[in-house]
Formats: sequence, C-alpha cells, structure tokens
Amino acid sequence: MNVEEQKALVEGLLFASGEDGITKKKLAELLEVSQSSLKTIVEQLVIDYQQADRGITLMDTNGTLHLTTKPKHAPYYKKLLDTTTSTRLSQAALETLAIIAYRQPITRIEIDDLRGVKSDRAVQTLSNRGLIEEQGRKEAIGRPILFGTTRDFLTYFGLSSIEELPPLQEIEQSQNVEEEADLFFENFNHENSDGSL
Repeated sequence: MNVEEQKALVEGLLFASGEDGITKKKLAELLEVSQSSLKTIVEQLVIDYQQADRGITLMDTNGTLHLTTKPKHAPYYKKLLDTTTSTRLSQAALETLAIIAYRQPITRIEIDDLRGVKSDRAVQTLSNRGLIEEQGRKEAIGRPILFGTTRDFLTYFGLSSIEELPPLQEIEQSQNVEEEADLFFENFNHENSDGSL
C-alpha cells in the first residue's frame, strides 16, 4: 500500500470513527505501520487539509485524532444549524402534515381539535419547509387561515395530484390521529427511508 492509499485509509477511518476520533496507537495497529510511519502519513494529511480547497482539518487531542471543520468556516456551519430544514420533522409535524393532506383546506384550530393539542409550532415548521401553504381564509368568525399542501409536498411524495393519496379511514376521534399519521407515512416509507426532509 503506497502513501496515498494509506492517507485515504486514515481519512476513511477517521471519518468512520466520528466524534470519538481514533488514537494514533489504534491507527498504527489498524494500518500495521510503525508510529513513525503513521506520523509521516498524518503530517501529510495535515498539509493536504491546509489547502484552501479543503473544508476539513485534522485535530489532535492528546493523541486522539479527529476530523473537524475549519474554524474559519464556522459562520456557515452556524447558518446550517440555525436552518429549520436541517432537522428532522417531529412526530407532531408528521401528524399535522397527514391531517392537512387529507383534510385540506383546514384551519389550525381544526387541526388542534383533531390532534387534541396545539399545533402552532408544527404548522410553522411545515410552512417553513414549504410542505404546506396558506390557501385563503375560512368564512367564519375571525376569518382563520386555511392550510393545504404544496406542489413541493406532491413532488416529495411522487404524486401528480392530491387525489393519488392512498385512502384512509375517516378519523372519527382525536385518539386515531397518531395511527392515521403513522399509516400515512408507512405508505410512503420508500420515499422517506432516512426519516428526514
């Protein structure tokens, strides 16, 4: 195995070790090389990572090596973490999405009544993700906003229209909402195998 292959292997091992990292001793054992040979490989990796076209760097914490992001890129990582789309939908959001998909157009109060709990945050999350949108106002006291699914929702689930949703039994009581939501997403499990949107 040449040096480039060894560097690639070290990089892969460090990536696979995740946040825990891996000790230099363990790396040397895995590669079946001496500590001095490993030191050379690691030094070359450090040089590679210092290049402007590399987004990661190597950190040594008391003999344990970790792959980490470059500090100068921190503002961009913060933006990613602050973006709502970087997180998975909660069970509440999934339940709310199923209710909206089958009962649209529907008001937030009607969603709350079906779920038995407030849905403000779930509705906001789904709206931010572009999965639901306002579809006018109901002719009722206060003229509440009506919500429905978006074209992005159809695209995500591979539907050409809302009529292609699989049939579900009527939700007779609020206790059935979670079951109905689970059934809804089971029907599309192949579209959402990693659980994220």
